[in-house]
Amino acid sequence: MIDKASFLFFVDRALDGMTGVVTELGDDLANRTPDIPGANSPYVLLTHCLGVMDYWAGALVAGRPVHRDRPAEFVARGSVGPLVARTQAAKQQLRRDVEAADPSGGLRGTPPASYQGPDIVLTQAGALQHVYEELAQHLGQMEIIRDTIVRDAGT
Repeated sequence: MIDKASFLFFVDRALDGMTGVVTELGDDLANRTPDIPGANSPYVLLTHCLGVMDYWAGALVAGRPVHRDRPAEFVARGSVGPLVARTQAAKQQLRRDVEAADPSGGLRGTPPASYQGPDIVLTQAGALQHVYEELAQHLGQMEIIRDTIVRDAGT
């Protein structure tokens, strides 16, 4: 099991990478979806990752009440500045959620099957690992999408 401080270090790196991508792209390009079947915009991917963090770490690990509208994450659009500010606030909330975690403890709820999480019984540590899994995979997607958007925009 990775310790809490190391977990947060790697999560911060992933989130900083994502905020770097949307900041680099700016409001227009961060909201573009490349011509790749099933692709999402960088703005959508970061919004989705904030939802993942809030639900899996906040509700299932820390036991906080969380209202998540997962379908809305995939149609989100907006300005980069507020999204980056929301990401910074989410990082601080994640620190509090991780501090409250009992790594070997059970989840404080059952995720809906539609959330497509791991199909095994998870501990709180497992739920946090799933958070990192989502952040890492979506950062990689976001970097490829950024490169495609920039190429297609001719910038």
